[in-house]
Amino acid sequence: MHLRVRSIDYSGSIADGPGIRTVLFLQGCERRCPGCHNPATWPLDGGTEVAVEALAKDIRERVRNKKLTISGGEPLLQVEALVELMDALSDFSISLYTGEEMAQVSERVLRYLDFIKVGRYVKALRRTTLPYIGSSNQEFIILKKG
Repeated sequence: MHLRVRSIDYSGSIADGPGIRTVLFLQGCERRCPGCHNPATWPLDGGTEVAVEALAKDIRERVRNKKLTISGGEPLLQVEALVELMDALSDFSISLYTGEEMAQVSERVLRYLDFIKVGRYVKALRRTTLPYIGSSNQEFIILKKG
């Protein structure tokens, strides 16, 4: 199975969930929210196809603190391969950024997550003072403590 990947930021982010996190940006989003901070991820045929096994191996070798945020684009557009990746990294602290609402996220995905950001970005509700979200309608939810 393959994931369509835009990029991986191994330099460490403190804006994409608790701690210093590596951020995997998946390719493809149909929402096209005005003011999106990452419109390069929108084209469904952009990015690079990467075998899940190879991606998991690379992340495991390079991410020593085992903290990963999966963003996009919209990661849930690639749910089957996403679940395969998260299963391969099940010992990692995983955070997922999605434009979906919590009710639309399946248990198959949630079981791997420590944190999730849900909700579509709304430019008119933009906030820079709330941690880990871009607009006040979004929620950052702690799913597991630890």
